[in-house]
Amino acid sequence: MADDNLQDDDALSTSPYHRKRRICAFCVEKVDHIDYKQHEMLRRYVTEHGRIRPRRQTGTCARHQRSLAAAVKRARHLALLPFVAD
Repeated sequence: MADDNLQDDDALSTSPYHRKRRICAFCVEKVDHIDYKQHEMLRRYVTEHGRIRPRRQTGTCARHQRSLAAAVKRARHLALLPFVAD
């Protein structure tokens, strides 16, 4: 009976619904400030339609997502990034 419970726990951990949590790339690199002038890096966090990707897709933490959104908006205002896709 105890062995069955262990097998069930193993099945849950390999389930496609339980994915590994993404780690914030900015926290790993210990980035304090996201620069709006790095438009090539910012393009990875913007969809092909020009929308900012959400945290659940990019894996960024809340703090870095806020500064990323501000950097994308500044880059858009200075025409480094497009507001909408062509």
